[in-house]
Amino acid sequence: VMAMIPDQYRRKISKDEINALPIRRYEGEVRLGRTPEELEAAVDALARETVLGFDTETKPTFRKGKVNAPALVQFAAAEVVFLIQLGRVPMGEGIASILGDAGIVKAGVSIVDDVRELQKQYPFQSAGLVDLGDVARALRMETQGLRNLAANFFGWRISKGPQCSNWSLAELTPRQVAYAATDAWIGREVYLKMRELDLLPRSFLPLEQRHSHA
Repeated sequence: VMAMIPDQYRRKISKDEINALPIRRYEGEVRLGRTPEELEAAVDALARETVLGFDTETKPTFRKGKVNAPALVQFAAAEVVFLIQLGRVPMGEGIASILGDAGIVKAGVSIVDDVRELQKQYPFQSAGLVDLGDVARALRMETQGLRNLAANFFGWRISKGPQCSNWSLAELTPRQVAYAATDAWIGREVYLKMRELDLLPRSFLPLEQRHSHA
């Protein structure tokens, strides 16, 4: 069954319209994962969640054909955003267990690509991924990027400032932390909004939730 999306969310938003919107940042608690202990605490906390916003950041490359590995993994939980610095703690079983847990939704844009890059560092099976861009395409929405979706659903503008900065720094700047946390948080908020409006096609719901929405 095709979910019916209200016309107000279907339209295309221009750059000028987005630039006129009030800017929003994540203002809650952020915890960094830079030591094995911090990573373990993060994984324990994340395993208790049912919906996470998910994203990665990668140091930009200016050489053709060269792709850097993700330097940062972001998970937005209900009360806190975790930023795990892969230059300080390697991609491994802990993060893989969250990304492979079918009972936890991981929502974001282009996250299949993010996961594919992480799997090059540490092989694992992913489950519970909900790509909001794919959902938007399935709903025939004009806007499919994270910033456009935030503008469309909430009337917020999300900063793009540090997007192309050096994410492999040992010490992230406050602006980088705010940007990275906001991206993951927005992914979670958009997913929850889509669910609230009953816009999620069944194929995008985790297996155990598909039957209750039948």
